[in-house]
Amino acid sequence: MNKTADSVRLSRSPAREAGETIVVPVIMAGGTGSRLWPLSRQARPKQFLQLGGEATMLEETIGRLKGVDCTLPLVVCNEDHRFLAAEQLRQAGQEEARMLLEPVARSTAPALAIASMLAMRDHGDPIVVALAADHMIADTEAFQRALAVAVKAAKQDKLVAFGIVPKWAETGYGYIETGEAFGDGGAMTIARFVEKPDEATAKGYLEDGRHLWNSGMFVFRAGRFLDELKLQRPDVYEACSLATRSPVEDMHFTRIDAEAFARSPDVSVDYAVMEKTKDAVVMPLDAGWSDVGSWSALWDMLTKDEDGNVLDGDVMALDTKNTLVRSDYRLVATVGVSDLVVVETKDAVLVAAKESVEKVKAIVARLKEEGRSEAIVHRVVYRPWGHYDSIDLGERDQVKRITVNPGAKLSVQMHHHRSEHWVVVRGTAKVHKGENIILLTENESTYIPLGEIHALENPGKIPLELIEVQSGSYLGEDDIVRLEDKYGRG
Repeated sequence: MNKTADSVRLSRSPAREAGETIVVPVIMAGGTGSRLWPLSRQARPKQFLQLGGEATMLEETIGRLKGVDCTLPLVVCNEDHRFLAAEQLRQAGQEEARMLLEPVARSTAPALAIASMLAMRDHGDPIVVALAADHMIADTEAFQRALAVAVKAAKQDKLVAFGIVPKWAETGYGYIETGEAFGDGGAMTIARFVEKPDEATAKGYLEDGRHLWNSGMFVFRAGRFLDELKLQRPDVYEACSLATRSPVEDMHFTRIDAEAFARSPDVSVDYAVMEKTKDAVVMPLDAGWSDVGSWSALWDMLTKDEDGNVLDGDVMALDTKNTLVRSDYRLVATVGVSDLVVVETKDAVLVAAKESVEKVKAIVARLKEEGRSEAIVHRVVYRPWGHYDSIDLGERDQVKRITVNPGAKLSVQMHHHRSEHWVVVRGTAKVHKGENIILLTENESTYIPLGEIHALENPGKIPLELIEVQSGSYLGEDDIVRLEDKYGRG
């Protein structure tokens, strides 16, 4: 993807001629993606991962809008992922885009309600293009052609769903049964929404040519959608209206009332509005779409070698067929196997039959039941200032490799239960220790006693790398008492 600042043509507050319609992309980035464990985890779910190329799925979604006449995107994401989203927007040249933070996880109806309300605050009554941050679309041109038709229908006060032209009898998706043609661009009226079918029913849908997969992507005029939501689900509308009454702007983040938003029922746009309204239409989309809902779905989407393999990283495959192997850190070798998924990370390895990858969610559930960190975080943990790698962990000691971005600073903090020893291996560290400030360069070190107020900063032009050795009776991340933080963390 070309990560340039012109990937979306218009600024956040575009100048428009009188009567011209503004189009606002709303990118929903709040999912967890547990079926792509061990790569996708709660602290870094699949929308923030590179799965099919150099760009992450969020960055690819933004890049798909290049050339579309629209504003900067409004990204709806979880409070815990705000700095991940901010950094990836920066990488995509969209650092001025606004992020709407969900204080608690909710489904698409509340998420799009708060996004539509804020879009109306900023842009009058715009057309909202609701896209998922964790979908793959191979043919961007086909997507943009379908989007143009959907926007045209939304200008006529229709609520538009994108329906994917099915390629096989899928039982894992809901379907949309099409009715009559609407306009001359290919959009159609909706006869009904259909729940996930059994295999025989799905085969019938594929054969009759009247059924499309429900993609979970929508286009509508913000005011029209909210009017329909108020009619069909006044409980959702009221909670979201209260939540957005006095939004708080913090850098590029927008925060809403957490207590009011938590009162909203957890319901999808489909159930809340689309299945009930008389003004829904569907735009067929045949553009190589996938929601990448499993490792086998990712294998389906990616380019394969002559043996049907998708090999990513340091992989040696001998007599291996129709297999996905991803290695992030170590050599992975396969011999005499077929139809497998093998995924290696620093702290976990998944080996699964391709036909059984849907059961990965059960592994994640078991990890959570046992309180294991592998369900939540990677060994490498990203922070707004950089990242750290937990190299070793003992009963009373822990070793981390910390990387601080140029110009970044960790919070002013102290610890009740541990002391720290820092050794610089690359770059320059500016260390605040009590009332003193010292500069450390490569091979120099310092000691932070238990209870001492301290901070770490990178004043240089290259990343700062250091080894941190912690020792004490308790080494958890919640033994960080932040006294001051440039990123607004408590």
